[in-house]
Amino acid sequence: MIIARVVGSAVSTIKAGKLSARKLLIVQQATVRNELLEGNPIVAVDAVGAGEGELVLVALGSAGRQTDLTDQAPADATIVGILDSLEVDGHDTFNKS
Repeated sequence: MIIARVVGSAVSTIKAGKLSARKLLIVQQATVRNELLEGNPIVAVDAVGAGEGELVLVALGSAGRQTDLTDQAPADATIVGILDSLEVDGHDTFNKS
């Protein structure tokens, strides 16, 4: 799993049947200190109702197909959690509130 920030959305009216009616969000990998990393963004299936700007957990590869929404779907990235907070070395590095 990676930590990522939702930075946008993707709309596709024509897609594989198992992805029909699934929300697709664009995520950018982030550090535990809530800083965006350089690199290409990823399109991920949203399994938890995430929204733009939220810090999320993203399952990659075959793990991305192990949710009720993505079982047997052609998904390499799935948002599986919305982070409320992060603590690293005893210090809060992110707090949603």
